[in-house]
Amino acid sequence: MIVVVVEDLIFLSKIQQTAGEVGVPIESVSPDKLGERVTRDMVSAVIIDLNHRSGAAVETVRALKANPSTQHIPVAGFLSHVQADLAAAARAAGCDRIMARSKFTQQLPELLLKLEGEDPPSSPDV
Repeated sequence: MIVVVVEDLIFLSKIQQTAGEVGVPIESVSPDKLGERVTRDMVSAVIIDLNHRSGAAVETVRALKANPSTQHIPVAGFLSHVQADLAAAARAAGCDRIMARSKFTQQLPELLLKLEGEDPPSSPDV
């Protein structure tokens, strides 16, 4: 199970659709519920929109990584490609993978499979 912290409902819908297509279970939560959610059940990874309107994305990552019972959970964050300061803050907070939103969208199927612990299918050689 991958837990997703994304506020944009259209973008969340795209993530849910892609997850369904590749067979990866996901659940959407708000930043304030993430800590509770990841300690309740087996969670393989967290995807977080670093531009979350709450302004709490970096602090949410920091809290997750500071907790000994959740610090092992991989966190992938995405943001606008021009936000170098936010990327640096997320990296310092413990975000394991930071991607530009456009790259995140392009690589979403493979990323979901990798975060879930499955090997993405390889591209056939041409």
